[in-house]
Amino acid sequence: MTPGGWMAWTLPVALFFWTIACLLVTFTLLAIRYPETPRVGILRIETTRGDRLFISLLGSAFLCLGWLFFFGAPLWGALILCLVYAAAVFRWV
Repeated sequence: MTPGGWMAWTLPVALFFWTIACLLVTFTLLAIRYPETPRVGILRIETTRGDRLFISLLGSAFLCLGWLFFFGAPLWGALILCLVYAAAVFRWV
């Protein structure tokens, strides 16, 4: 097996990791520029922007896995569902 041969490094995979890296950099810069105060949402726990990002990424992973199980390969519907979920998390959690 060649080094790195265990993973298919395609354009979608590269875009995925690039997007996660950009989100982390953006949220770090936002935290520096606009210090955040925790807020309490519908989960009744204090969350910051970083917490809500983590919750939305974790939930999106499970949504994508469920989509793959029930509907199969094209994940465009799952992407739309994940974006709606992330918007709801940032709005109400």
